[in-house]
Amino acid sequence: MTNCSTIMAIIQDNRVETAVKVQDVLTRYGCYIRVRLGLHDAAVDSCTNTGIILLQLCGENVPTKQIEEELKQIPNVKVKYMTLDW
Repeated sequence: MTNCSTIMAIIQDNRVETAVKVQDVLTRYGCYIRVRLGLHDAAVDSCTNTGIILLQLCGENVPTKQIEEELKQIPNVKVKYMTLDW
């Protein structure tokens, strides 16, 4: 059974400037991402410039620290993760 117990939260304080760079990192590690959920305040005529992305990472040797470090190199991006041990 594949280990899917790591949940990562990514906060972007300036989505307009960080979205492409964050997407590049997530694309490189896409094989480890089972679930991706993006949240931000959106309306018909406006959209906030902050957002949260939640990931469920899966695999026997997920490079969690490496993903975290690459994301943290992007200005205005914060990362936290947790491992759910049942």
